[in-house]
Amino acid sequence: MTAVTDEDHGKGTGKGKGDGEVEPGGAGVGREDGRWDDGLIARRAAAAAARGADAPVPVLAPADDDAEPQVEAYAPAGGPLPTRLDALRELVGLSRARLDRDTLAEAGRVLDEAAARQRLSSRHTVIAVAGATGSGKSTLFNALAGAPISDTGLRRPTTSQPIACSWTDGAAGLLDRLAVPGRLRRRPHPGPGASDEALQGLVLVDLPDHDSAATEHRDQVDRVLALVDAVIWVVDPEKYADAALHERYLRPLAGHAEVTFVVLNQTDRLPGEAADLVLDDLRRLLDEDGIALGEHGEPGATVMSLSALTGDGVPELREMIGRFVSDRTAATRRLSADVDAAAARLRRVYVAEGRPGLGERAREEFTDRLAEAVGAAAAGQAAEREWRRNASRACGTPWLRLWRWYENRGLPGSLDRMGQALTPPEEELTARQRVEQAVRIVADDAADGLPGPWAQAVREAAFTGARGLPEALDELAVKAGTSGAAKRGGGTETGKGKGKGTADRLGGRPPKPPRPKWWPAAVLAQASMTLLQIFGGLWLVGQIIGVLEPGLVTPALIMLAGVVGGPLVEWACAAAIRGPARRYGQDAERRLREAAAGCGRARVLDPVAAELVRYREVRERYVTVTEFSTTGR
Repeated sequence: MTAVTDEDHGKGTGKGKGDGEVEPGGAGVGREDGRWDDGLIARRAAAAAARGADAPVPVLAPADDDAEPQVEAYAPAGGPLPTRLDALRELVGLSRARLDRDTLAEAGRVLDEAAARQRLSSRHTVIAVAGATGSGKSTLFNALAGAPISDTGLRRPTTSQPIACSWTDGAAGLLDRLAVPGRLRRRPHPGPGASDEALQGLVLVDLPDHDSAATEHRDQVDRVLALVDAVIWVVDPEKYADAALHERYLRPLAGHAEVTFVVLNQTDRLPGEAADLVLDDLRRLLDEDGIALGEHGEPGATVMSLSALTGDGVPELREMIGRFVSDRTAATRRLSADVDAAAARLRRVYVAEGRPGLGERAREEFTDRLAEAVGAAAAGQAAEREWRRNASRACGTPWLRLWRWYENRGLPGSLDRMGQALTPPEEELTARQRVEQAVRIVADDAADGLPGPWAQAVREAAFTGARGLPEALDELAVKAGTSGAAKRGGGTETGKGKGKGTADRLGGRPPKPPRPKWWPAAVLAQASMTLLQIFGGLWLVGQIIGVLEPGLVTPALIMLAGVVGGPLVEWACAAAIRGPARRYGQDAERRLREAAAGCGRARVLDPVAAELVRYREVRERYVTVTEFSTTGR
């Protein structure tokens, strides 16, 4: 930085104001003589003219009020940015119910800033000049503008508020967005720099020191850096490796390399090849920060050295800035980098490990566990036994049926009474625990590999749907059993037994099976065998008491035929009912299994699948946001 002389401080004006002070209305006041009065700088020019100076102090060129202002409408340059912004907007909208506000805050800020920038001029490129105390950023700012717009000197801090210099009209909206007051808006000095066609549309902003002791200065730097299209970081040989610069700004903004210039200033203070060594070390630090360097025509940050005091390297920087501004893509690249940064922060809540979801195997295992919990297999076996029992009653000998009737009535522990007995509470508790275990396992399988918020949403959907699942399984199992009986003519009342416990209804006696068409013939055959027994027995009794003529062979054979034929008919019927009984038991098991599967699907699997579909939707939006990344992040 150069020292400021007493003359530079305006002593010749007679008012003794410090450098950088601007009187009210200093943004430009018209004088009667037609000259442009711009506060301190104009007074310097007047003082110099009064002293008869050979060359007047350069003054700022007046704004052409009569010129037709440029249209401040953003003309999107096409490309993937609009698609990415739309996808990010949809992503935020779909995620509000699943992610907290703090997680989505950065993405929302990027969308807001992108919308605000797109409403403003696309013909202008806003570039901020940032640096540490004493780095010479204000001197470089003045060198680019061709006039001492920003205050320089030994006093710190010399820049307390952002100062803007616009090469063309139409940037008022952009400067309003940066909150640059009107009195600190300037135009470059008339000359080759101001008339350079490549710089038309440039808006240069000199920022306060990012390491200033004044907190409000650092806050202003952070605020403006989030809004400008590009930034020129000015470093000096002493502070180019400052941790505050690299850790707070360069490293977090590594994805914005394409809109970043890093300038090593004050090379006139370095002897011999020291400037090249310092520049190489600066490149090394930037590479460690993750900043891509635009070398050999590749996209990335521009790194160079210069001396703003002597002017060495300033024309080269002006030429680079000219090419950058004339490209008219700085705003798009900045917004694209902001989207990349927001997407990188959201990666942990959208990118899953592996392929989470509900596969067929997980669904089948869940159905198997629910079927086991409601005792579908046991119900099928009970139905098969009931079929066999009914067949034995219908096709068995009357003497055996009479004995079984007596046994069932006389013995409290008979099979029929045991079928109607309540299941112990321990078994009911075990069934409920099995249902809860089935829900927990399927929820864990579905959430496996999902990011934390979505895994939690899947589990909550499963556990919320599982409330009342045992009772719902019970009711559907009863309906399945009673409807099956009704279809076969059983006529069981659906409302019967509603007041009983879950275990009673799921583990109770199955509905009475229907009779096959061949059962009447079997019953008739069994009745015929019984009649033969009775007829042969009466014949023998008649012969014994002398009512009938003796002849034991014929009645004995008839009675023997009935005695042997009855068990043979019962055995034949038992062989014939094996297949139908097995099918009946399988049908009962299938009905109960389907009832359990339907209930579990409606209450657990469908809500879980809905959450997974929602995750896939946001994942697709996230892929759209990231697949056109220009920074590779």
